[in-house]
Parts: sequence; structure tokens; C-alpha cells
Amino acid sequence: MNNNHPTTLLPTSLPSKNLNASVLVSALLLFVSLLVPTQPAFSASSYIVTETVEIIEYDLDEPQAQATPATAAYGQYGPFRVISADTVEMTGTVDSYTPALFQQMMKHFPAIKRIEMLDCDGSVDEEANLRLARMIRRAGISTHVPANGSVRSGAVELFLAGVTRTAHRNAEFIVHSWMDEYGRQANDYPANAPVHAEYLDYYTDMGVPSSTAKAFYELTNSVPFSEQLRLSRNDMARFQMVH
Repeated sequence: MNNNHPTTLLPTSLPSKNLNASVLVSALLLFVSLLVPTQPAFSASSYIVTETVEIIEYDLDEPQAQATPATAAYGQYGPFRVISADTVEMTGTVDSYTPALFQQMMKHFPAIKRIEMLDCDGSVDEEANLRLARMIRRAGISTHVPANGSVRSGAVELFLAGVTRTAHRNAEFIVHSWMDEYGRQANDYPANAPVHAEYLDYYTDMGVPSSTAKAFYELTNSVPFSEQLRLSRNDMARFQMVH
């Protein structure tokens, strides 16, 4: 009888526990890599910006000393618009600055000899208005009111400043009493007040006979400042104010 116990042999091909763990981890990593896309090396919040820079070169010109307005052929000077070397158009109101603007215009365009009065509504400074009128006369400028032209209030004095005064038959002249800065009108002053003599002297200086000037002055002052009296070209001719 054989007392030797049979020898048990372990299979040499069976892996150890550590080997089994390595294989499991490798398999798991392979599985995860198949499910999750490979990310780029930089962070998911990173991005690349491509910037295009355009370089534009400009030619700089020196500004003109006095730019001519687009609406003016030669230049605009307050209510005066120069349309040719010897003619200006007048539209608007005379204020305290207008005499200086007129003087500047005459310096730039000394050949001006005619003012076309298109739509002139008077003045807000009567002293400046009369000063401007005398400047027009000294410059030897003629005044003209074209067809459908309108000359109102203090602009009538400007019309009288022309060395020659002409008007289209459809032109209109609007007159009324003057009013000073205190709200007083012509008839609020006594007949011998110096202010009346100032206007009468102006009319005669502009070549209007004294008797006719007085009649015209009285006519204008018979109409309150808030009202208007329309005169035609023929009406002005009767007062010897149109040539």
C-alpha cells in the first residue's frame, strides 16, 4: 500500500490578484476613452481669437478760413446773401449785429451795388437799422423789390437808403407805427419830440422832399404797431419814394 499523498499542481497560467487588478483598470480606461471624446490639450474654456486690423490713411486738408455756406453762391452775412460780385439778396431781420456784418461783406465784395429785397420783415434794433441804412447810402448801393417781394416795417427805411429805388408792380410795402423799448409808440411822444425829427431828417437825407416825408411819416404812425397797412408800388411812388 502506497502511503504517499498525491501531489496537487496549481495551474501555472492563472494570474495573480495584482495582475487581475491591472487588467481590470486597463480595460476600464479603454472603455472610458471610447465613450468620452479626446479633448484638446488646452482648457475647455480656452479659445483662439483671430483679429484683422485694417489701416486706413487719410489726407488732411487745411480748413478754409471762411467756409461758404451751401445755400450761398458767394457767402452769407446775416440777412444778406451775395449772389454775384455786385448783387446781394436780402431776407430776414436786421439786428444789432447786422451793420458789422454788412461792413464785413463790403470789405470782401467792394463791387456790390444792388440789394434785392426779397422778404424783409424789419428790425429788432431801430438804431442799428438806421445806421445800416446810412451805410448802404454811403456805399452808393441801389435797392430793388422784385415781383412778390415784401418789405415791412423798418425794412422800408432800408429801401429808402438806395441811391436809386425800384420795385416791381407786385411788390408790397407794409408800414405801421414804431415802438420803442419801453413799449411807447410814435403818438405817445409830443409832436416836437427829438425822436420824430430823427426820422424826418433821415427821409430828407435820403432825398425825399420834406413835405412828402412828413405826410408819409404821419401815415405810418396812424397805424398802431400791432396792425399793418399795406402799400403798393404805386402808393410809394405817390410819396416820391420809388424812382
